[in-house]
Amino acid sequence: MTERNIFHTDYLSRINRTFDYIEANIDKPITLEELAAVANFSKFHFNRIFHSIVGETPFQFIQRVRLERAAMLMVTNKKMSITEIAHRCGFSDLSVFSRNFKNCFHVSASRYRLQKPNNSNISQQDSKNHQIDEKPAQYFCPELRTFKWRTKMKFNKSVEVKELPEMTVAYIRHIGPYKGDDKLFERLWNTLFSWAGPRGLIGGKDFKSLVIYHDDPNITLEDKLRMSVCITVPDATKVEGEIGKMKLEAARYMIARFELSAQDFQLAWDWVYGDWFPASGYQPDDKPCFEMYPEEPKDGKFIVDICVPIVPA
Repeated sequence: MTERNIFHTDYLSRINRTFDYIEANIDKPITLEELAAVANFSKFHFNRIFHSIVGETPFQFIQRVRLERAAMLMVTNKKMSITEIAHRCGFSDLSVFSRNFKNCFHVSASRYRLQKPNNSNISQQDSKNHQIDEKPAQYFCPELRTFKWRTKMKFNKSVEVKELPEMTVAYIRHIGPYKGDDKLFERLWNTLFSWAGPRGLIGGKDFKSLVIYHDDPNITLEDKLRMSVCITVPDATKVEGEIGKMKLEAARYMIARFELSAQDFQLAWDWVYGDWFPASGYQPDDKPCFEMYPEEPKDGKFIVDICVPIVPA
C-alpha cells in the first residue's frame, strides 16, 4: 500500500468514527468541535477534510440524516406526533424542523405522513399483491416461553421476538449503491476476514457476522446509502485503517430466518415490512436493522436472519 493510500485509509477510518458518533447522538446538539475531537483532527481543518471525503459538510450530513430519520418515523410510528419526532431527531424548534423538512422533501411533514404508505420499505400496492395465506399467525412457545409466528411464506423458516445483547463489532463501511452488487459484498467480506483471521477473531461460540443498513433505501439517495459488513469482536479489540469498531446497543428485535438465493433478499425484506409488521402488533424502532448470517452459504443458498429493532405499535 502506498503512503498516499495509507493516509487516505486513516482519514476514512477517522471520518467513520464521526458517523458512529452522530448516529449515537442524533437527538442531541452536536458541534463541529465535538466531531473534530472524535476524529482527532484540528477543528480548523476538520470541515474541509470531512467535505472532501463525504461530499457534504458535517452540518449538511447531520441535517440530512436527521431529516431522513424523521421521514422514516413519520411512516413507521403513527402514534408519535410530528413535534415528538422533531425533538427525537435533534430539532428543538418545530418551525426550523418544518422549514427544513419541506425544503428536503418538497412537501410539509404532515402532508408527507398522509401521502406515504404505512411503512417505508414496501409500497401498499406491493403489500396487496402478497397472497393472503402468507400472513403470519402468532403462537406461544411454552418451551422457550416466548411468542413465535407460523408463516406460509416459502422462504421463511421462523419468526420470533427476542432481546439481543449489546454487541461490539468490527466493520468495513461502504457509502453508495450496494443492491445486487455481489462483487462489492465479496470484496468487503474478504477484506474484513483477511484482517480478522490472523488476529484469531473468527469463530467461537458467540461469533456473529452481520450486515448493518444505516439508511432506508426508499428515503436516502442511492449514492448516500451507508452499509457496514461486520463481525463481533471482544471489546478490547484494536482496529486501524479502514477497519472500524462500534457498539450495537442491547435491544428487542424481530428476527426472521430465511433460506434465500441472492435474488430473493428483496422479497424477504418486503415480506417482513409488508406482511409481518402489519399483523404483529409491533412497529420498527429507529435503530439500524441488519442481516445476520448463522451459517456459511451452500450451493448458492444463504441462511440469513433479518433483524429489525421493534417497539409496540
